[in-house]
Amino acid sequence: MVKVKARDLRGKKKEELLKQAEELKTELSALRVAKVTGGAASKLAKIRLVRKSIARVLTVINQTQKENLRKFYRGRKYKPLDLRPKKTRAMRRALSKHERSLKTDKQKRKERLYPMRKYAVRE
Repeated sequence: MVKVKARDLRGKKKEELLKQAEELKTELSALRVAKVTGGAASKLAKIRLVRKSIARVLTVINQTQKENLRKFYRGRKYKPLDLRPKKTRAMRRALSKHERSLKTDKQKRKERLYPMRKYAVRE
């Protein structure tokens, strides 16, 4: 089996990717049997390559799935937690720009009745 390239996998459909992953897994199990029975050195070296190929296929599946979810939830008010921006806990809980600018009725009244005093400065 030739090394699987992620860019080649991205164009494939999910069913094809799952089928390829299954084929790689069966190949891996055959290689492991060969390892136990004392197979050739070339087969032993191939185990790592097949494992990495399986990881690549599964990674592409997961990435495309997440990308599709991002498209689905774009522009919605609520999103799943794993699609929201991570940031830090404090940043996520901080007030928004709009919430910061809001003033209570008491604050508004106080500002209206007691505006900032203006002083004429002489030089």
